[in-house]
Amino acid sequence: MGHGGDVIDELVTDHREVEEFFGRIEALPSGDKDRKLYADQATIELVRHSVAEEAYLYPAVREHLANGDALADKETDDHSRAEQMMKDLEACDADDPEFDRIIGMLMTEIRSHIADEEQNLFPKLRAACPENTLNDLGDKVRQAKKLAPTRPHPSAPDKPPANKLLAPGVGLIDRLRDALTGRGKKD
Repeated sequence: MGHGGDVIDELVTDHREVEEFFGRIEALPSGDKDRKLYADQATIELVRHSVAEEAYLYPAVREHLANGDALADKETDDHSRAEQMMKDLEACDADDPEFDRIIGMLMTEIRSHIADEEQNLFPKLRAACPENTLNDLGDKVRQAKKLAPTRPHPSAPDKPPANKLLAPGVGLIDRLRDALTGRGKKD
């Protein structure tokens, strides 16, 4: 499944990519070093995805949906919980007993979040927003993901305008760190 299309198509594609990483993790035995590689890859995608949603999707939810503030706040709270788990996971090697516990909690949290978005939030947004708005949001989300951080930063702002201002700089630093360490890449 390729990237492109409106914001919902783009985000659903991201969801499938994350689920693929989760499946790879689950297919390997506990302690296998590739579980850390796939966890790092999932984290990179999840952080980029979350930053883009917080910058563009959730403001649109607030603007276009009845009870949009409460819906966006719930989604942002989900992100906060997941981001803290990813930060905790970052400190664990694949053979650390905490790795299995944290990755299990993260997968449960993310799968629940994905199901809620795809079954509830996205259909409401598709019904409430004109097609050109959804397409424009898709373009903005794709651009935001290119510049977004790749590591969890639980204390970073998660609402505009601060998140939009800080994310590109933090993203640059994260991508440099990833390039220097080889994070998310196969040996």
